[in-house]
Amino acid sequence: MDLKEITERLKGVSDTPRLDARLLMADGGDLDAKIRRRLNHEPVSKIIGKKGFWKSEFITSPDVLDPRPDSETMIAAVLEHCPDKNRSYHILDIGVGSGCLLFSLLDEYPCATGVGIDISPQALQIATQNKQGRPATLIQKDFYQPNWTDDLEKFDIIISNPPYIPTGEIETLSPDVRLFDPLSALDGGPDGLDAYRALAKSLPTLLNKGSLIFLEIGQNQEQDVSQIFTSADFRLLKIVPDLGHINRILVLNKG
Repeated sequence: MDLKEITERLKGVSDTPRLDARLLMADGGDLDAKIRRRLNHEPVSKIIGKKGFWKSEFITSPDVLDPRPDSETMIAAVLEHCPDKNRSYHILDIGVGSGCLLFSLLDEYPCATGVGIDISPQALQIATQNKQGRPATLIQKDFYQPNWTDDLEKFDIIISNPPYIPTGEIETLSPDVRLFDPLSALDGGPDGLDAYRALAKSLPTLLNKGSLIFLEIGQNQEQDVSQIFTSADFRLLKIVPDLGHINRILVLNKG
């Protein structure tokens, strides 16, 4: 099969059929089997086991949330608010997953160090593969549990892309997401806000003076998440839209 034929076959399941076809063809191996998997809505990144994000390529798997272009807004927001790339920032990524966010930041800040936490040991295995010598420590932790911060130091930058889909909306997600991303990285509880409530309670103990917090949020959640954090004496500094003009990142500090 040539590129045109594969592209035509994938039009029913993909918004980017030509790109998908090119990536599957370039990966080698059993092309027919890979096309069948894509026709079953499995994302190309899960089929070939890698995906580009920011300036690097990261290993991915069904155990981690797929790196998404919208999440690159997080990197851009941090760079905007922390312009000195030579500072030795200490960065915490809560729900590190594949590590794409934390490791992209460490690449931008060569003097920085990082800590990534995740509840999933399988996700931490993927992050370990993606670490590639970067100055990061990866730890299994559940940020919903009390006292999870007890053995952690303080940080200058805290980032998180927590689960924020309301439980009842999981079944309405596209099959690419619903069937192939880990549920624990999607399900944010009945209203999608459980993670933010937990973080608003626990983050103060992890902050240095002047620390900044960057949170990814779901569509139309900016008011609710802002209220959760301002009620806990945080200050909302900025709301950053993604490439689709959807408000995606909240930038906060402790008031």
